[in-house]
Amino acid sequence: MDTIVIYKSKYGSTMQYAKWIAEELNCKYFDAKDIKAEDLTEYDNIIYGGGLYAEIINGVSLITKNIDLLKDKKIAIFSTGITPLDCRDYYDKMVIEKNFKNGLPENIKVFNFLGKMVLSELSLVHKTALKTLKKIMSNKENPTEMEKLLIELCDADGDFSDKDAIKELIGYIK
Repeated sequence: MDTIVIYKSKYGSTMQYAKWIAEELNCKYFDAKDIKAEDLTEYDNIIYGGGLYAEIINGVSLITKNIDLLKDKKIAIFSTGITPLDCRDYYDKMVIEKNFKNGLPENIKVFNFLGKMVLSELSLVHKTALKTLKKIMSNKENPTEMEKLLIELCDADGDFSDKDAIKELIGYIK
């Protein structure tokens, strides 16, 4: 069974997970910018990873726009972000809804990993977005638990990546 790992990484944690996964599965990994949908037809197993930005998995359209072409493939999609894994139920529902408008196909399973957010490395756009989000959420009269979490996450600073987190994805592919 041929397996390929593709990733789109802005700050490095998605690329790190792609490397770890490729090492465990003894396969190659590629930046998504170097891959076309037609290239994926050569593989039985496709693993795609992207960072989460406002519940959208960065670059996942490579998979979602080509669902029909890839319908006979086993696909694992992973996202990286800083939302704590024990708070993911609500958030994951939103991620699936925003990335898979027609529902999650049977041949795709989605995994979520903690990534990194080093504030000093963020682009001006991302710093501004965090500042704006924090201000909006902080000004709410009765914030929900998710909104309170978002306020806290705006100040997260560090690398929360964990190689052990890939075990379930590895098991799914094997």
